[in-house]
Amino acid sequence: MSLEKVKDYFARYGLQGRVQEFPVSSATVELAAQALQCEPCRIAKTLSFLVGETPVLIVAAGDAKIDNPKYKAQFGTKAKMLTPEQAQTLVGHAVGGVCPFAVNPGVAVYLDVSLRRFETVFPACGSANSAIELTIPELEQYSGCKQWVDVCKAWQG
Repeated sequence: MSLEKVKDYFARYGLQGRVQEFPVSSATVELAAQALQCEPCRIAKTLSFLVGETPVLIVAAGDAKIDNPKYKAQFGTKAKMLTPEQAQTLVGHAVGGVCPFAVNPGVAVYLDVSLRRFETVFPACGSANSAIELTIPELEQYSGCKQWVDVCKAWQG
């Protein structure tokens, strides 16, 4: 189970107690914001794509949307989201719980600049009813991100 993999991952850093589980779904930005009682923009959604043969995760603010021209400029290809089956197989987490933690080897993680306006954000933890509150430096550290990117739109006030 992905949630257990993520809890084990955070246990290495003594953070497993910060993983929150909800009696309701947090599979979408809106549902996660309701479960956490926070603004939807503070949900750190993880979007999964395929760039060539490499699965790529982009963690972005809940109110951000992929900007196709920016994405193509960054990755040299059109944005092609993974199917639910591909996400499970290639990333190691099911859609609704995809997160940048405890992912399969070879998955590249990027953080979008839309997150930098917050002190803390709430990414999922491998299931459709979990999250963890992390500071931006913690997200950077524990996601193992390759780099920050600017591939989103619609979030700048």
